[in-house]
Amino acid sequence: MKKDYYILKSGRLKRKQNTLYLETKEEKKPIPINEVNAIFVMGELDINTKLLVFLSQKRIPIHFFNYYGYYVGTYYPREYLNSGFLIVKQVESYLDKEKRLKIAKEIVNSAIHNILKNLQYYEKQGKDVSESIKEIESERKQLGEVKDIPNLMGIEGRVREYYYQSFNVVLRAGFEFEKRVKRPPDNMINCLISFGNSLLYTTTLTEIYHTQLNPTISYLHEPGERRFSLSLDISEIFKPIITDRIIFSLVNNRIIKESHFLDELNFCYLNEEGRRTFISMYDEKLKTTIMHKELKRKVSYQKLIRLECYKLIKHLIGEKEYEGFKSGW
Repeated sequence: MKKDYYILKSGRLKRKQNTLYLETKEEKKPIPINEVNAIFVMGELDINTKLLVFLSQKRIPIHFFNYYGYYVGTYYPREYLNSGFLIVKQVESYLDKEKRLKIAKEIVNSAIHNILKNLQYYEKQGKDVSESIKEIESERKQLGEVKDIPNLMGIEGRVREYYYQSFNVVLRAGFEFEKRVKRPPDNMINCLISFGNSLLYTTTLTEIYHTQLNPTISYLHEPGERRFSLSLDISEIFKPIITDRIIFSLVNNRIIKESHFLDELNFCYLNEEGRRTFISMYDEKLKTTIMHKELKRKVSYQKLIRLECYKLIKHLIGEKEYEGFKSGW
């Protein structure tokens, strides 16, 4: 089974015959190419065109993160599942306001469902999040009346605001959270959210790559230059059930500690040990399986993201109405 490789140390990644080698000061480690799904680079890494050609041949994306652990870009191999027919259908559904809005609404509806499932779980645990649940449910009821993307994004933004307000109730003392700040993250929770969302964005992009979808044509987020906006769309659905649940577990179980963070000019980021701790749980989460109602078999969270892409494809070609993934708890 193929897996993701996370490189946190600095060194050189090179090809030798049909094997990858990661050379650092401490060791020279072979990475069997047939086991690699995607590579995440978080250290200072030397590479060359010979390696990139090899990765392209093997259809392996390589995602790059900066010194602070935040996503900066992807080496995206040449697409190997091209479908002119599907690209036309993707564009048609983007250009048709009604079709685009229908897909975007379902993305937001599914994301809200998964947010509510998180809050309802903690309400059962005795956490006072009832007001946040009430406000979010009120916003969700307005989805049917929305006539355009800006207003839909407004609902999504307000839902996130109510949701993040509940974090101070859900999370243990010491990890207070006033508001969502992205660029740059200004406290420990903003740091964890940004790092987790970056990982999820790149994982989603990897899964899109292995389908016929074009990652630059999206429906909720506006397509733009220099970004794979469809990855932003699909990852919205999975943020609550992957990224956020990891954060809740790391913080409340005291796995992540204040010592895992560094502050620099109002910029909070994870040190190497902190990133390693987060990635370990993130990778474990992606491999975790749940019972799939329709397939009637267990599938991993990572596979769920690929299945989400397939559901969107079926919708675009008129085979089956798109319904986003909604968590059972």
